[in-house]
Amino acid sequence: MSGVKPLHRSDEMGRRLARSSLCLAALIGFATVESAVAETLPEALVRAYQSSPQLNADRARQRGADENVPQALSGYRPQIVASLSVGLQAVRNTLPDNSIEGTTLRPWTIGLTVTQVLFNGNKATNSVRVAEFQVLSGREALRNTGQGVLLDATTAYMNVLANQALVESQRTNVNVLREIQATTQRRLAAGDVTPTDTAQAEARLSRGLADLNAAEVALDISKALYTQVIGAPPSQLAAAAPVDRLSPITMNASIGTAYHEHPAVLGARYDVDVAETMIKVAEGTLLPTVAVQASASRSKQSDTTLGTFGTDQASILGQINLPIYDGGMAASQTRQAKELASQSRMVLEHVRDQTRAAVVGAWVSNEGTKIALTAAESEVRAADVALQGVRREAAGGQRTTIDVLNAQQDLTNARSRLIQAQRDRIIASYTLLSAVGRLDVHTLNLDTPDYLPEVHYHQVRDAWHGLRTPSGQ
Repeated sequence: MSGVKPLHRSDEMGRRLARSSLCLAALIGFATVESAVAETLPEALVRAYQSSPQLNADRARQRGADENVPQALSGYRPQIVASLSVGLQAVRNTLPDNSIEGTTLRPWTIGLTVTQVLFNGNKATNSVRVAEFQVLSGREALRNTGQGVLLDATTAYMNVLANQALVESQRTNVNVLREIQATTQRRLAAGDVTPTDTAQAEARLSRGLADLNAAEVALDISKALYTQVIGAPPSQLAAAAPVDRLSPITMNASIGTAYHEHPAVLGARYDVDVAETMIKVAEGTLLPTVAVQASASRSKQSDTTLGTFGTDQASILGQINLPIYDGGMAASQTRQAKELASQSRMVLEHVRDQTRAAVVGAWVSNEGTKIALTAAESEVRAADVALQGVRREAAGGQRTTIDVLNAQQDLTNARSRLIQAQRDRIIASYTLLSAVGRLDVHTLNLDTPDYLPEVHYHQVRDAWHGLRTPSGQ
C-alpha cells in the first residue's frame, strides 16, 4: 500500500522489545545471574538430595538390608536358652492298708542350654557372603535412585526456568501486537488501511493472548512439579550451565565408563554373585551338621515319699546330624538355585544392553542439542533482522500489516525455540552424565555431605545385641 505512513513509535517499541526479548532468551543460557538471591541449579539439587522422600525411603531400605549380614553372622555364634518351670502338683497315694494320703507338691526346675554349631555344610559362611553381596547390590540400587532424583530435579528446575522465559517472551509479543493493533486502528481512522488490516491485527493479538495463557498454565504446572521434586516452591532461578566436562569425551569412552561405573550394571553383577552363592547354600543342606550342646539344670521336689528332694544336672553333648532323605526338598532347591543363577546372568547381559542403548541415545541427543542451540540462536538473530527490515519496508509502503505480523510471529516462534533449545541443552548434558553413571553429589561437587551407606553397615555388622537402631529409633 503506497499510502502507508511511517510507524516511528511502533518501530522504536519493536526494536526495544526485540532487544529485551533477546536478553530474555539468554535467561536460561550460560551467562551468570547477578542477583544474589537467585537460587542456582546446584542449590536446588542439594535441596532435592537432602529432602527427597523417594531417596530417604531407599536409604531406609538399604539400612534394613544391612541387617541381613548380622543375621547371617549369627550362624557362627552360640545359641543360649534359659528355662524355668514352676507349678503345683496334686498327689494322691493309696497305702497298703488301703488308706489314702494326699498332698500338694510345688516342683520347679531351672536350666541353661548352650548350643554351638561347629559345621553346617558351610551354610553360615555362604549365607554371610550372600548377605554381603545383597548389601553391595542394594548400595548400587540406592546410587541409581540418587541419580534419578538428581536428574528429575534438573529437569524440574530447567522446566520452570524455560517456562518463565517463555511467559516473558509471550508477554513481550502481546505488547508488540497491542501496539500494532492500536497503530492500525489509528491508521484506519485516517483512511490509510482497510478493515482487513485491523482484523488481521486483532486476530494475531487474540492468538498472542492465547499463547500467553498457555505459557502461564505450563509455568504453573512446572512450578507444582518443581515443588514436588525439589521440596520447596521455586523463587527466582539463576541460569544453569551444561556439565559436558564431567562426561567422557567420546561415545565409546562413555559406553566403557558405563559398563564399569553405572550402578544398574554393578548391581546386576552383584545379583549374579548372590545367585551363584545361593547354589552353595542350597547344596549345604545335603551335608552333615556338627554341634556341641552344654546344659545345666537344677530341680526341686517337695514329695516326702521320695528319697531325694533335688537334682542338679550338667552335661556336654556332641551332635552329628546326617541327612539321608528329605523327600527331594534339598535337591529341588539346588536345581532351583542354579536356574535362578542362570537367569541373573541373562539379566546382567540385558542390563548391559540397556545401558549401552541409553548411553548412545544420551550421547546423540546431547550432540544434537548443541547443533539445535546454534541453529536457534542464528534463527533468532536472522528473524530479528528480518522483522526490522519488514518494518522499514512497511514504513515505506512496500509491506503490508500482515507482513509485519508474520515477521513478528516468526521472531516470537524463533525465541520460543531458542528457549527450548537452551533448556534441552542443559538437560541433555545431565542425562548423559546419568547414563554413564556419574550423576552424583561427589562428581557434581555439590555443597552437601554425601550419604555414606557403609557407615550404618559397619555400625550394625558386628552387633551381638541391642534393639535400638544407630539413628536412635
